[in-house]
Amino acid sequence: MTARTLARFVTATRFEDLPADVVHRAKLHLLDTLGAGLAGSTAVEAQAVLDVLAAGRSTGGGAAVWGTAVVIAPRDAALANGVAAHAFELDDTGGCDHSGAVVVPAALAALAAGTRQVSGSELVAAVVLGYDVGRRVLEACGGYEAHNGAGWHSTGTCGTFGAAAASARLLGLDVARCAHALGLAASASAGTWAFVHDGSMAKRLHAGRAAEGGLSAALLAAAGVTGPRDVFADGWGGFLTTFAPGSADPAALTVGLGERWRLMRCSIKPYASCRGTHSAIDALRAIRAETGLTEGGIRLVEVTASPFLAGMCGGRDVAELPAAQLSLPYALAAELRFGAVGLAEFDLEHRTDPGVAATMDRISVHPDPALDAAAQPTVTVTDLAGRHYTRRVDDPWGSPTNPLTEAELTDKFRRHAARALSPEAAESLARLVRGLDRLSDARALLPALTRSGS
Repeated sequence: MTARTLARFVTATRFEDLPADVVHRAKLHLLDTLGAGLAGSTAVEAQAVLDVLAAGRSTGGGAAVWGTAVVIAPRDAALANGVAAHAFELDDTGGCDHSGAVVVPAALAALAAGTRQVSGSELVAAVVLGYDVGRRVLEACGGYEAHNGAGWHSTGTCGTFGAAAASARLLGLDVARCAHALGLAASASAGTWAFVHDGSMAKRLHAGRAAEGGLSAALLAAAGVTGPRDVFADGWGGFLTTFAPGSADPAALTVGLGERWRLMRCSIKPYASCRGTHSAIDALRAIRAETGLTEGGIRLVEVTASPFLAGMCGGRDVAELPAAQLSLPYALAAELRFGAVGLAEFDLEHRTDPGVAATMDRISVHPDPALDAAAQPTVTVTDLAGRHYTRRVDDPWGSPTNPLTEAELTDKFRRHAARALSPEAAESLARLVRGLDRLSDARALLPALTRSGS
């Protein structure tokens, strides 16, 4: 049975089985996710979720809400921290899709919920395995374009399995109970792309609900609650036949387990916008660097994109932050007008800058039916003299083939963690993460994430 095969993989893989580059990358993604979550703890959505969960607030024995002094039940903390980690579009992509915002909050909440001491190396292994399982479920659904193109938001539907795998590992579940956790995780899978039409905050909830659902599945399995023996099996109600009836590839769940680690295909974002906008931002930057063109010297910016990307990121309504962060025209306008596409450039004062609307009027996105859904867009800039400059970037900044340097990633972490922690506390947290695989007790990480612990 496929679920049991995955469960054996999750329970039997040793930290020593992980290549050194996978361990190093896992710590970088963990640090990046914590920075995103600390910044996101100040977001409207994160504050609203915390208010709703306030009734479950604990005076001790619970789990911390990152960037605050609040302690709540571990399942609630997974939800709150998952929402925060995804709240500002700063978290990594290319896994389930947003694996960091799902797996890391669940894993740290599982540490708080468990009763046994867990080493830092065991936490690293759990995170790697969570990324692996979450991505494999997405691949078994036919991949990102097929599953998300059908209307499902894979962070919510597939991420739940990654969170369950990481949590099951940290709770010390055996093979049978880990398989039950994966079966139960399917009952928490949810999330559609309906938010894309009006810029609602629902997208942020999907990461939190997946983290919460995966942790809950593992906790329930630990308590003896059973899930379907093979939730991925073909047939009525099977996960793949239900969520991916026309695109499923069941073999992707288990092919090459432990050979090609899915974490290594993930990207860390340099820009505070949907990953689908990044290649075009890089292309525009490259054209400007080569030509010296300023905003005032540009007549038009035309983007030729796949229908999938144009439908996802072609919106022009930037009244709400979630919509602005999905808008390719706004991302390019911000790059032209402000010279950056960071978190500050998505503040309301920037989105409502009168000059931004005028700049966006010169930017257009054209869907090309001949382009595959995964194709990167082509950017053409026309200057005032009518000259055309065209560029396509196939390896956008932050991708595995064009990664941020460790210094660039650390700078990103510091800037965003500073929204919730003092510089000294943020640096202490970064040191802990860098040396995580040498910690005898990974729970030392938990107080460093809170204001009271700083």
